[in-house]
Amino acid sequence: MSLRPGIAFLADCPALLAMEIIASKWSMVTLFALTDGPLRHGELVELSGGVSRKVLTQTLRRLQANGLVERHAYAEAPPRVEYGLTDLGRTLEEPIRMLTAWARENGEAVVTFREAAQAAGAIDADRATPTQTPPVDEHPNRF
Repeated sequence: MSLRPGIAFLADCPALLAMEIIASKWSMVTLFALTDGPLRHGELVELSGGVSRKVLTQTLRRLQANGLVERHAYAEAPPRVEYGLTDLGRTLEEPIRMLTAWARENGEAVVTFREAAQAAGAIDADRATPTQTPPVDEHPNRF
């Protein structure tokens, strides 16, 4: 795979498709929550720590439409519905674990950098996005 600009992430690149599917924070949280097995909607709301029922429903539908999550409705009273990972969804377990490990190892550094940038007025505190073009790094190869 080439890392030249314009080659690795062309418009029809599979990596862009993958990022589009899982880039939502609630997609990642939902997929991670389902790695231990099927869960009901209410259990997913509790585990997510802040997703609304409406947003969770939208997230589950999007993940279902992409073949990552399956919905199983049981024919019983009262009705019971559980969501679980498909075989395709299970293929994301290791990448999600890797991203989670990265976040645990580097999250504090990201927060520290963000807070410093906010204090300097370089990013919008509500959006964590640059408010101006960052200065050019005088030492681009220091890593």
